[in-house]
Amino acid sequence: MSGDTVAVTGWGRTAPTVARLIRPRSYEEAAAAVRDCGARGAVARGLGRAHGDAAQNAGGAVLDMTGLDRVHVVDASEGIVLCDAGVTLHRLMDVLLPLGWFPPVTPATRQMTVGGAIGADVHGRNHHVSGSFARHVLSLELLTADGEVRTVSPGTPLFEATAGGMGLTGVILTATFRLLAVESSYLTVDTERVANLDDLLARMASGDHRYRYASARIDPRARGAATGRAVLTRGDHTPLDALGAGARARRRTLSFHPRRLPSAPAFVPEGLLGPAATGLVNELWYRTAPRARTGEIRRLSGFFHPLDGVPHWNRLYGRGGFVRYQFAVGHGREDTLRRIVRRLADRRCPALPAVLERLGEAGPGWLSFPVPGWSLALDIPATLPGLAAFLDGLDEEVAAAGGRVCLARDSRLRPDLLAAMYPRVADFRDLRARLDPRGVFVSDLARRLDL
Repeated sequence: MSGDTVAVTGWGRTAPTVARLIRPRSYEEAAAAVRDCGARGAVARGLGRAHGDAAQNAGGAVLDMTGLDRVHVVDASEGIVLCDAGVTLHRLMDVLLPLGWFPPVTPATRQMTVGGAIGADVHGRNHHVSGSFARHVLSLELLTADGEVRTVSPGTPLFEATAGGMGLTGVILTATFRLLAVESSYLTVDTERVANLDDLLARMASGDHRYRYASARIDPRARGAATGRAVLTRGDHTPLDALGAGARARRRTLSFHPRRLPSAPAFVPEGLLGPAATGLVNELWYRTAPRARTGEIRRLSGFFHPLDGVPHWNRLYGRGGFVRYQFAVGHGREDTLRRIVRRLADRRCPALPAVLERLGEAGPGWLSFPVPGWSLALDIPATLPGLAAFLDGLDEEVAAAGGRVCLARDSRLRPDLLAAMYPRVADFRDLRARLDPRGVFVSDLARRLDL
C-alpha cells in the first residue's frame, strides 16, 4: 500500500513531521502495510489525540487504524465487548449506553480509539477506584513485526509491554474488555470551592473514595494564601430511581446525544491565551463556581468531555501549539507537588485550570503512567519564553521524587531522565529487541527517548 505523504502532528501541534499515511481497511491490509513499510518503519495511529510525538514517524509510515472500526460482539448479560482497535470511545458510548453499559474508563476525550486507549493505558477521573483502561482488558490481538497475529492475555510480558507501550510492540487489531453497568446517561455531581492546595489534598484524601469520579481544577496562577485554590468536582452515575418520573417516562434515560458547538477558527492570533486572558478566565472560573452544591444532575458528555463539544479546540493556542505537561508523584511526595504548584504560580504561566487527580493502583504496563498518588496536568502555550528550561527543571524534581511524566502527552522529555521515571524501561527495550529485531515499529517518541 503506497499511502499519501502528509504532515503529521500530535494534538499539541508542536512538532509536525512528514510521513506516509496508510489507511488499512482490513487486517490483511494492515499486515501488508507493516510488511512493506520501508526502512523508516511504521507506527499505528488512531484519532491523533496523543498531545506529543507518540503517533508520528518522520519519513516512515503511519497506519491510520480508524478504518477498522467494527463492534463485533456485545455480551449484554455479562458486560463484555469485542471490537476492533479503531472503534472510538464515542462510538462505544453510542452503542453501549442504550444497553445499560459504559466504558470502564473514560479519559478527558471520547475522541480516542480503543487501540489508543490501550497503547497509552489511559486513565480517567475514576482511577482511584477503577485503575487504568488496560486493567479491564481480557485479551487483545496484536499484529507483530514478523507478520503474526498473536492473542495476548493480561499477566504476560507481551501484554505488559503493549499496555502503555505507545504502539511499539505491534499493531493492536482487536480487544475484548469488561464494561461498567449503568442505569442512566446522567451523573449526580457534587461541587465545592477549595481555598488552597493543602485543604484540597486533605479533602480529596478523605473523601474521594465515596465517589466513582473525582478531580479538581486548580488555578495555576493563584499565589500566596490562595496558592492551589481549586474547584473540586466529584460524582457517580445516577441510578434510575433518582431521576424524576418525567425523565423516566421520556425513555431517554440511556440516550447519548452530546452537544456540538462551532469549531474553533482555523487561524487564532498568537498570544490570544496570554497572561491577561488566562488570568481573567481563571478568576472568573473560580469566582463563578458554587461554594458548595450537592446532588446536581448532569449529562455525562458535559461532565466528562466538555471540550469535545468544540471541534479543533487545540487551535485556540495559535500556530505555535501547546505543551500538555502531566506528571505523577506517589503518596508521601506531596511536598514535591506543592513545590511545583508554587513554581507554576511564581512563573505566572499563562495556563488555564490545571487538573489534579488522585491515582489508585499502578497500571499493568511497564510504561503505564499512573502510580498510586497524585497526577497534575495543564496546558501551556509552546511559544512561552524559557518554557523548555522551566519544564526541564520540573522534570528533574519529578524524577527525584520517584515520579514520572506521561509519555502520551510528552514531546520534550530528556532521555536521561526516562529510566528514573520508568524503572521497567530496560525490560521494555529487551522485549522489543527480541520481538522486533529489525525495528519495524518505531515513532518519533521512540527515537527521541531511545525506546
